[in-house]
Amino acid sequence: MSFDGARTADAADPLPRSAGTAGDSPLSVTDESVTEESVTAEGDVRRTPRDGADAHAPRGGRRPAFSLGRLLVLLAIAAVLVAGVRAFFVQAFVIPTESMRPMLQVGDRVLVDRLGYRIGDVHRGDVIVFDGEGVFDPPADGTRSPLVAAGRAFAGALGMPIGESDYVKRVVGLPGERIACCDAAGRITVDGRPLEEPYLTGTRASEIPFDIRVPSGRYWVMGDNRNDSGDSRAHLGDPGGGTVPKDHVIGRVVSVWWPWNRATGIGRVDTSARGAQEGAP
Repeated sequence: MSFDGARTADAADPLPRSAGTAGDSPLSVTDESVTEESVTAEGDVRRTPRDGADAHAPRGGRRPAFSLGRLLVLLAIAAVLVAGVRAFFVQAFVIPTESMRPMLQVGDRVLVDRLGYRIGDVHRGDVIVFDGEGVFDPPADGTRSPLVAAGRAFAGALGMPIGESDYVKRVVGLPGERIACCDAAGRITVDGRPLEEPYLTGTRASEIPFDIRVPSGRYWVMGDNRNDSGDSRAHLGDPGGGTVPKDHVIGRVVSVWWPWNRATGIGRVDTSARGAQEGAP
């Protein structure tokens, strides 16, 4: 027998055998794994796993139990993916009030497109979600702990009610426009021209008179349920006259996804003000 071309073993010399082998077969079956024996040039026996056999597999071929550490890693990866989607693409919210009836009902779960306004403009008629902190609500006192903030972020990603200062309203006035209420027919005017609002159902555009020039980079917002909506009209005396800064806008509501019997897409509304521009420099 030749070993790597180094030398030929003496036929009279028996090959060394390991304990537990039988006959002249080069295969040895042990109680731990299937191995293949080979004799080195120095006459030693070397065992190597057979093809497809796992030399480190536990007895009986059982795989290790699913560990807690591996589960935590998978949960961490899932959390990062959810946070990434939430931060850049879409986020779920729960409608807490009746201010957007009849289109949105209390308890509706809605999806908000966060990407659209990063690459496009806010349009009149869009239903938006925005952060009212420092706009409709007092600024945060800065005492929120990182753990509480993380819990709120996770709850928000799942669309749970989290008590944040987020609002859902419809954009009525764009930067630079003069928004006033009301004309003789009870309609809001944009730069002196009446605004058509097909989403209103049998109510006046507003029982509260107002007349404001929307500052640059801000929006005048109102709820569709005009008689039960705390919107820009309720904050006329605040800095900015109740208008919402663009950097507070989270995104546009694009659909209701729960409950299933109300699931529907929410597109953009074709509003017009009879010649009024859809924005101003």
